[in-house]
Amino acid sequence: MKLMTLVKLALQAIRKNKMRATLTMLGIIIGVAAVIVMVAVGYGARSRIKEQINNLGTNMIVITPGASATGGVSQGAQAFATLTVDDATKIRNEAQYVTAISPVVATRMQVVAPSGNWRTSINGVDIDYQTIRNWTTSDGAFFGPDDVRSAHTVAVLGRTVAQRLFPNSDPVGQEVQIGKVPFTVVGVLSPKGQTAAGTDSDDVILVPYTTASSRLSGRARIPQIIASAASQQDIPAAQDEVRALVRESHKLTQGDDDDFTVKNQNELADAAASSTDVMTMLMAAIASISLLVGGIGIMNIMLVSVTERTREIGIRLAIGARGSDVLTQFLVESIVMGVIGGAIGLLVGYIGAKVLGHFTGWETVISPVIMIISIGFSGAVGVFFGFYPARKAAAMNPIQALRYE
Repeated sequence: MKLMTLVKLALQAIRKNKMRATLTMLGIIIGVAAVIVMVAVGYGARSRIKEQINNLGTNMIVITPGASATGGVSQGAQAFATLTVDDATKIRNEAQYVTAISPVVATRMQVVAPSGNWRTSINGVDIDYQTIRNWTTSDGAFFGPDDVRSAHTVAVLGRTVAQRLFPNSDPVGQEVQIGKVPFTVVGVLSPKGQTAAGTDSDDVILVPYTTASSRLSGRARIPQIIASAASQQDIPAAQDEVRALVRESHKLTQGDDDDFTVKNQNELADAAASSTDVMTMLMAAIASISLLVGGIGIMNIMLVSVTERTREIGIRLAIGARGSDVLTQFLVESIVMGVIGGAIGLLVGYIGAKVLGHFTGWETVISPVIMIISIGFSGAVGVFFGFYPARKAAAMNPIQALRYE
């Protein structure tokens, strides 16, 4: 019997018992819809995390001080300041795979302006910071090499700080007082939004690192150095190169442990994506239980259908149909029921994901691959749970089937 004929017979059998078929497919519909929504939310979260981490910078490498121990008790990472401006200078002059580098001197201080005051993060950086973070100014300009070399008191405000200190005026050219030091605002940064940790990237002020060290923090050593490689492919080589140069700068011998840590943003992205993938798989696994329930429903209804159509099966076998023909007929009917349920579930899940994203503000990403897998899995459920009833129908004795009342 041709496949199209078998499909038509399957559709006719479904139409004869619409309500029963609908209730049978309900488990598949709910299961597929739930999987689509859960995976869409998970993929959306992963996409959002990657976007936020990419906002950190372009092919960024982060060098931080290492751990220290006092009396056998570890003080944790970054407990001991081991990095200096000389380390950054050595990397800038000798590294081949590093295209930009900047020390970062971070502190948190109260900032006072004519229109108000605001406590925020003050980051002392070099001019390469703008390139590494891929962070342009929306108003004014970034400070230049002369400002860094001469430790000028100039500042670039993040969007949040600008709105808080100068709600009704242009900040560029005006003065703010950071701690006890007056600074001239030379620019305002373009908005970056929230980080993956949920903090506001725009709640920051950038000043020359030389000014931050001499006028604000008072520390000679620096808590962080950031660098950028030319491409993602160069990041591993750049990390190895940076590690070797900093070890040489710190005069560490072969047996000495690093007193610093070198990481890149891809490692952060992979770690965040990995945790998101685990949650997505967990949610999808829970939702898949509905598919199992739907499959059991298909098997039950197919067993009922085999019992109801015993005489029909007997007639088919009596006039020359083979057992394999009967098995194929009922198996196709089960598969068609699973695929239709999967298609409806796919539509419900797609609409559900869009509605959920609209009302909650979550980002949802519906993968075409997952859609195809969902339909294929629905058909597989039909095969798995429909095989036993179909086999039972194919194994019937024609004479006993014809005598069935």
